[in-house]
Amino acid sequence: MTETHTAGIRGDIGPEVAQLVASRLLDVPDFPKPGVVFKDLMPLFADGEAFRAVIDGIIAHHGPDSFDTVAGIEARGFVLAAAVAYATGVGVVPVRKAGKLPRATHSVSYALEYGEATLEVHQDAFTAGHRVLVLDDVLATGGTAEATLDLVERAGGTVSGFTVLLELGFLAGRERLAPRPVHALLTV
Repeated sequence: MTETHTAGIRGDIGPEVAQLVASRLLDVPDFPKPGVVFKDLMPLFADGEAFRAVIDGIIAHHGPDSFDTVAGIEARGFVLAAAVAYATGVGVVPVRKAGKLPRATHSVSYALEYGEATLEVHQDAFTAGHRVLVLDDVLATGGTAEATLDLVERAGGTVSGFTVLLELGFLAGRERLAPRPVHALLTV
């Protein structure tokens, strides 16, 4: 594992939060397969002070009254969503991989680089017009994010915001999600 070095650190909240995220980010080469460099954010989650600063930054950016619930994308998005929901006193909804939810679901399938994936959310997760803040750890090509935002809307929610800790800008996920706004704490 190696520390991630980022030249020209930037993020949508500002350089201080971007630097904080970058300082707790580790590169894990050849995971989950050879040639892939996994961006491990677990050191950020494990550092209570840094984690609190990130959660506070997300809430400050969106405003605590701009959403009715928080949706987290499996799996690290759950950690972020639960913390933001707790801090603002709203509910949290998991967006899960297929077959993980016990009741009737809405589902969406989408293409991955090497196959297909399906995400699901309970059919009763949102009421009509429910403002939903969607959170995830990393934005890469945007396929998972696009599927999730579509799924939230299909389930009756209104996406009020989408935030990630890390955006891999060179993979153009933000462009794929346009015109929806993307909020990234760190873009590399």
